[in-house]
Amino acid sequence: MTTTSAEAGAPPATTPPPNGFDRYFEISARGSTISREIRGGLATFFTMAYIVVLNPLILGNAVDGDGQKLAIPALAAATALVAGVMTILMGVVGRFPLALAAGLGVNALVAYEIAPQMTWADAMGLVVIEGVIIAILVLTGLRTAVFHSVPTQLKTAIGVGIGLFLTIIGLVDAGFVRRIPDAAGTTVPVGLGINGKLVTWPALVFVLGLLVTLVLVVRKVRGAILIGIVASTVLAIVVEAIANVGPSFVDGKPNPSGWSLNVPELPSTVLDTPDLSLLGNFNVLGSWSTAGWLVALMFVFTLLVTDFFDTMGTMVAVAQEGDLLDENQTPPRTREILLVDSIAAAAGGAASTSSNTSYIESAAGVAEGARTGVANLVTGALFLLAMFLAPLVVVVPFEAASTALVVVGFLMMTGVRSIDWTDYEIAVPAFLTIVLMPFTYSISNGIGAGVITFVVLKLARGKAREVHPLLYGVAVLFVLYFLRGPIETLIG
Repeated sequence: MTTTSAEAGAPPATTPPPNGFDRYFEISARGSTISREIRGGLATFFTMAYIVVLNPLILGNAVDGDGQKLAIPALAAATALVAGVMTILMGVVGRFPLALAAGLGVNALVAYEIAPQMTWADAMGLVVIEGVIIAILVLTGLRTAVFHSVPTQLKTAIGVGIGLFLTIIGLVDAGFVRRIPDAAGTTVPVGLGINGKLVTWPALVFVLGLLVTLVLVVRKVRGAILIGIVASTVLAIVVEAIANVGPSFVDGKPNPSGWSLNVPELPSTVLDTPDLSLLGNFNVLGSWSTAGWLVALMFVFTLLVTDFFDTMGTMVAVAQEGDLLDENQTPPRTREILLVDSIAAAAGGAASTSSNTSYIESAAGVAEGARTGVANLVTGALFLLAMFLAPLVVVVPFEAASTALVVVGFLMMTGVRSIDWTDYEIAVPAFLTIVLMPFTYSISNGIGAGVITFVVLKLARGKAREVHPLLYGVAVLFVLYFLRGPIETLIG
């Protein structure tokens, strides 16, 4: 009798992927399906579509050294265009469900610190330089090597910290948590709603939307997060039609009871013609003579450190959410992911939208089932459509989209169980990494504190050899990063 390979103990034959598209994106290999990727791509888009509106408001309301402003319609079109192209590029090259768009925090740095000391073209030129430098670091292998030098448990802490960061972003954007004015005579920095009460219609929409989403997640309903966003948006439209709540700012004055970012109303028109006049409006060399080479160098360094480590943390967190990390807590195709991210930084400067970077909101899509770059094709295509369908994009208010951020924050928080809290040499750096991200509103600050503390504790315990040589250099860079205020004062 002939013995089959299965009888001989060989592994059973697996069904090959149905086509080249599946093989290229590793859809079946990563346990995903086309429908899950589409659903994930939709969820990611709806949780980060706000950037098409918010980035123009941040950049468009600032003035450069010549007193000039950038046109908001042109900023919106360019923001959507670069986000769409770079997200698709990440999907095709990185084959990873990580969407990109103009980076929050970096755009504020460009708008309020860099541009006032030069022209907009000069400021965007510095962003282009920063992106090119990061690309060189990737191609030489240095950026990937730095990533591998970070201890595994510290990488896990980065993912957990970003989860808490996402949560507070969602709570604040929805108005569930608000800053207490200094005039209130209290040392408590934030509080629940308005004067400790949830008294607004938008807050009710957020709470109901969050509860619905949590119920769906617990019941393991497919598309739970996306369903939560859509249901919350529909409820918001109904509430606005009945109560006429209005925006959070009316005639330049705050309206605490209003909707954040967008008023959920059905648009009167669907199509709009994009204004792409800002593309190519940058000057690589102008800033070095206008602001001085020391000031320009310091700005490039700040942009570099922020982009360099934000993406590393985001990449790990998204991969962790999708169970895509290997035994060293490294995502697949790390080099390609980091290269596309660096190209996006330069592309954002070239289009006057500020540095584009990887978005942690991508975790919402991963939570919906996205595991491959196919989800990016969906998200990127929607961003490109957003150039023409801007009226539809601005229907979703923060109160509806933020439900996803809170739920994803919870899912990412579960990684905290893999950190050894009995080993203080890693537990203390992990703790600082986790808490400083939400408390300082910065991924880079958390990573920097964790790296510096890890190195210091190892040196104090006489375990210098347990620290990767590159990590010493990273720690020094972060020390300079945290001291950039005094350094800028000295060179100013």
